[in-house]
Amino acid sequence: MKPRTVALNDVLTYFRVVLPAAVAAFGLTIAATHAQFGAPAELRRMGPTVEDSDPGVAPDPAADLPDIYRRAPVRYRSDEAPGTIIIDTPRRFLYLVQHNGNALRYGIGVGRDGFQWNGLLRVTRKAEWPDWTPPPEMIQRQPYLPRFMAGGPGNPMGARALYLGQTIYRIHGTNAPHTIGHAVSSGCFRLVNSEIEDLYERVAVGAKVIVQQ
Repeated sequence: MKPRTVALNDVLTYFRVVLPAAVAAFGLTIAATHAQFGAPAELRRMGPTVEDSDPGVAPDPAADLPDIYRRAPVRYRSDEAPGTIIIDTPRRFLYLVQHNGNALRYGIGVGRDGFQWNGLLRVTRKAEWPDWTPPPEMIQRQPYLPRFMAGGPGNPMGARALYLGQTIYRIHGTNAPHTIGHAVSSGCFRLVNSEIEDLYERVAVGAKVIVQQ
């Protein structure tokens, strides 16, 4: 009878301790995978793209950001140091790496066809309500654009900007919140103003930015 009692105790231990732990770990793995790889394809705004707002047009206060693109803490597997920004262009997400396998995820708008890129840069400057001076290449493509626009609600750069290396690219706010989740820009990455204000406070000059295409 003694061997049978030991075996029964082993079975009870399995059901009380081992099995629940295994189920919990499996659940965390699923959650991490879903968080890291973003929304299912049917929830992504991959196309067609939408019309951008003209410079000088203030954001629509009634514009509603879909839940999937709202800032959220998620599980995220990465070897990068906390404070690193990772941009997932195809899935329209920006991740700010945190400690212990976590990240903050933000929905973004990305470059349209022909203006997407990848690489590794650093945040070299930060600005609040930045002015906007369209580069010559953009003026050539869109000659109707203003040559200079002071910072403000109607400025396409939005409420904050993080400048990337010595390039023309920025992570910035927008006067067109309906474009989050779409591919409309000339290579910059945009967030709604409330989200870029949050990101701006969390990111230091010198932070690494990894752009994935």
